[in-house]
Amino acid sequence: MNIGFFGGSFDPIHRGHLALAQAAASRYALRQVLFVPANVPPHKQKQPLTAFIHRYAMVALATQDERGFVPSLLEEPEFTAAKVRSAGQPGAAVPTSGGVNYSIDTVRRLKQTLKKSDRLFFLIGIDAFRDFAKWREARALLAECDFIVASRPGYSLRDVAESLPEDLRTPAAVTRPFRKQPAKGDLVLPGVTLHLLEGVHQTVSATAIRAAAAQGKPLARWLDPRVADYVRKHGLYRGKHT
Repeated sequence: MNIGFFGGSFDPIHRGHLALAQAAASRYALRQVLFVPANVPPHKQKQPLTAFIHRYAMVALATQDERGFVPSLLEEPEFTAAKVRSAGQPGAAVPTSGGVNYSIDTVRRLKQTLKKSDRLFFLIGIDAFRDFAKWREARALLAECDFIVASRPGYSLRDVAESLPEDLRTPAAVTRPFRKQPAKGDLVLPGVTLHLLEGVHQTVSATAIRAAAAQGKPLARWLDPRVADYVRKHGLYRGKHT
């Protein structure tokens, strides 16, 4: 079975996230897509995040009508995981003990629960992938699962190739022809194959959504109506602009 892993802060989850997951599921026959809210993303340790329980609840609301989309507690501390399980929420498997969440650790934990015949795909936007070489054990993570990188206009195959860990980058003479080629199709380099998913970019950002919510503006253009209602009812992002 093909399974997608889609991690992020999801603060909040928006239509862009859903569009990426829907396109990836359709293109690569993903039977499940696990949406994995991070407890503490490594790159956001100094940034305030909405409480995990709220971010998980928004993911559950946004995905409840999507067949095969599963909210996951893979990166949530035990105390909240138990609380959500007692409320009957899905996706409460193998929670972590808390602290900073590194994708390599989460993926390895997840794979312990999968069948040998299962194939894991890691979903990521190209903006985030540009920093991939800085991730913990990036080379090992590429070996653990396939990558689906959601592209967007303005990025080339060379941008993608140069985002890989240094030991996987090919010489400039080889990647130079990629400079004018859009980031689409499969990029095959020694030791790694990246699936580049084009045509799903939406102009939406969580930062803009939080700013709009802080000002009391309608959020329906960016969020599932149930998520927008949840934000309003719980007063999330009130007085925050980041």
